[in-house]
Amino acid sequence: MIKAKARKQTASDRGEAPEKCLAENVRHAMENYFEDLDGHQASNIYSLFLEEVEKPFFEVIMQYTQGNITRASQMLGLNRVTLRNRLRKYGIE
Repeated sequence: MIKAKARKQTASDRGEAPEKCLAENVRHAMENYFEDLDGHQASNIYSLFLEEVEKPFFEVIMQYTQGNITRASQMLGLNRVTLRNRLRKYGIE
């Protein structure tokens, strides 16, 4: 007997636009970040955000494209050299 692989529910399955779902997740994460500061001063938030978001973003893209940098760069609208540099920065190769 072959078991069916369970499919994760997507934003469209829930009747949400994917962009809204992502935006709401980012908003929620940032609100939690500020709550967790507990009165401490925040600094370099933009750099922190990019590092926290870019690495898993590129990991998923490269997994989806099965490591095909040309295909990934086309999907992302990035130059291949730029993509290679970003992947190298995060140790994704």
